[in-house]
Parts: sequence; structure tokens; C-alpha cells
Amino acid sequence: MNAVLIAVTLMLALSLSRVNVVISILVSAMAGGLFGGLNISQTLAAFNSGLGGGAGIALSYALLGAFALALAESGLPHAMADGLAKLARQSSTGSKIKWGIILALLALAIASQNILPIHIAFIPLVVPPLLYTLAKLQVDRRLLACILTFGLVTPYMVFPVGFGEIFLQQILLGSIAKSGLDASHVDVMRAMALPALGMVIGLLIAVFISYRKPRQYNIDAIAAIEREDIQYSRRSLSVAGLAMVGTFITQLYADSMLFGALAGFMICVLGGAVPLKKADGIFAEGMKMMAGIGLIMIAASGFAEVLKATGDVTSLVEHSMGFIGGNKPLAVFLMLLVGLIVTLGIGSSFSTVPILATIYVPLAIKLGLSAEAIVCLIGTAGALGDAGSPAADSTLGPTAGLNIDGQHDHMWDTVVPTFLHFNLPVLAFGWIAVMAL
Repeated sequence: MNAVLIAVTLMLALSLSRVNVVISILVSAMAGGLFGGLNISQTLAAFNSGLGGGAGIALSYALLGAFALALAESGLPHAMADGLAKLARQSSTGSKIKWGIILALLALAIASQNILPIHIAFIPLVVPPLLYTLAKLQVDRRLLACILTFGLVTPYMVFPVGFGEIFLQQILLGSIAKSGLDASHVDVMRAMALPALGMVIGLLIAVFISYRKPRQYNIDAIAAIEREDIQYSRRSLSVAGLAMVGTFITQLYADSMLFGALAGFMICVLGGAVPLKKADGIFAEGMKMMAGIGLIMIAASGFAEVLKATGDVTSLVEHSMGFIGGNKPLAVFLMLLVGLIVTLGIGSSFSTVPILATIYVPLAIKLGLSAEAIVCLIGTAGALGDAGSPAADSTLGPTAGLNIDGQHDHMWDTVVPTFLHFNLPVLAFGWIAVMAL
């Protein structure tokens, strides 16, 4: 049995059984290491060596939580909710408000990858204030999770700007070149167009079929989080708005979510939107709110390091290829499937591609695939699983915003919907694209 396959399957099974995701990752990492030939000491050493990889993003999440509560204290979220609630009470415009919010979230998610490359930083700031109105409109949060994940993943798959420039140009083409194939002449947008179309098809199914029916949520639970007792003034709202602008500018200038969130929090305090005597308590409360997400990110980095240490990613590919002989269609399908499994476990397409490229390039050349087809194969194999992984920031980010009141389950309301609606179409369209190129 392959250690990677065992570890990823066990992690998904435990998580879907409502075992805490961190516990699922820890147990699965230990099982994967032992099945992969490592002893307990070696497994723990590999896991511990990988923990630092997730520490930065975890701390960023914690500070974003503190900033989000600082904005709540300023009254900005409640002011937004009041305005939207007034519009939503007008039945003739309720549908327009609903679709307006949905399209705005989609545009923000897409822009966060290129135009305003702040990635998931906008979610805990923008989404929670909208939940009250969305609950009044009975919008299914699983739909919102799919919309946000689509916007976080699709742009970097196909557009070579922002995070897409990093993924497509630096990581994908760079890793293929290091593996012995010069693909610099390949048009990556054309190569990845069909897999990205699979994401579009999945989103349309989620919007118009799977989650179009109304879903009810506990309004009181949302109202409690929105701090309805907070009295806001024009000055506090102005300071909060300035803090959001400051956060985005700092994020872009320093290329750091951590310092962006810290700058926003400090502006709220220094501007008087958050009373100085409450600042420490709000900061601590916000960090606690995001602690669970941060722990998952840290544990996922350790888990990924254990999978790499076993060496069974290569073994998984080699055993898969042993079944196919010269069957090109089956070979392409199995390589995409292995990519899905590996990324589900590691939780990052950006980390998966360098691992797969080393193994896939020689195999793909032997199969007679063109350079464009190889780019599509490895790019799709890496991107598969980013949507739908319990440990990916493209699923953790949406959960961080949608579960602010405890009414949105990470596994069943974010991971499973995004896995079904995006990975399956991308797998199908990616296979068609590789075979056609």
C-alpha cells in the first residue's frame, strides 16, 4: 500500500466523520510516515521540520481576525448591514441585492489574485458583515463558498498575472524546465483554457442547480456576532474605511498579509475607532477566533513534509504507470488522478507542481505528448485538489468568513461542495485538453 494514498484517504475519512481537521492531519501524518517506512522518530522529525512553513500564514490569519473585530467595534459592519437590510426589506429589490452581493464577492475574489493581489485577506473583512443580509435573503452559504473558491483558484490557473504569473510562469514553466523540457514558447493561457472552463462549468452548476434553493440560518446568532449594541459615528466609520485602505496598501507594498492586518488594526486604535482600553481584549479575541484555521495551516505544512519524506509520491506514480502499458488516455487520466490525491493532502497547488514535474516530464515525453500538452497535464494535475482540500487556503479562507457565527461546517459546507463542483469537471476537461493538444 502506498503511504501517500493511505495518509490522504485517512485524513479525508476522519475529517468527513467530523473528527477535528487538525487531529485528522496529525493521525494521518503519523500513519503515512509509518506506512512509508519511517519510524516514529523520523516521522515526528519530518512533521516538525515542516511546521514552520505554515507559521507565517497562521499568524497572518490571527492578525486578520483581530483586525476584523476591530472593524466590528468601529461599527462599520453593522452600518453596512443596516444599509443592506433596508434595501433587502423592499421585496422588489431583494433579488437584485442578492445577485449584486454574489457578483461583488465573485469580482473581489477574482481581483484578489491579480488586480489587487491580497489573496484571501479580504474574506474575513468583507464577508461577515454581509451574512446578516444574506441570511435574510436565505442565500445558501455553500453557494458562497463555491463562488469564493472559484475566484481564488481559477485566475491563477489561466491568467499569467499576479498569483497566476507566479504559478504559471515561475513555478509551472520553471519546474518543467528544471525537469529537462524547455516549454518557454508555450502559450500557457491556451494550454490551461479548457481546465479553467471546467471550473466555470462547476460554478454554473453550483449557482443554478445545486444551491439555488433558499436555506435558513439563525438570524440571532449572526446578530450577536455583528455586535448590534455598538453605536457607530461618522468619524468611527471614516477611520474604519481608512484602516481598510491602509491594510490593502500595506499588503501590496510589503507583500505581507501579516503587516497589512497589523497596520489596519493600529489605524483603528490610533484613530479612536477602537477605544485604547478595549484594544488588548479585542486583539486577543480576534486571534482566538482565527486560531483554529491557523492550526490547520501549520499542521498541513507538517503533513506535507511527511509525505515528501516517505518518497511515496514517486512510488505512487510508478505503480500507477505499471498498470497502463502504452495506453496514453489511461496514463493521462492516472497522472491527473495522482495529482488530485497529492494536492488534496498537501493543500497547495504551488507546492505540488515542483514535485509532480520532476516525475511527470520524463513519463510524458515517453508517451509522446507535446510540450503544450505537458504544460496542461502538469498544470491541471497541480491545480486539481486545491479546491476541495481541507488544508487549502482556498477552502480555509471562505470558511473563515462564512463560519463566523458557527453555522457553516468546514468539511460539509465548503470542502465537499467545492470538491464535487470543481475537481470533477476540471479532471474531465483537463483530460480532454491534454488529449487534444
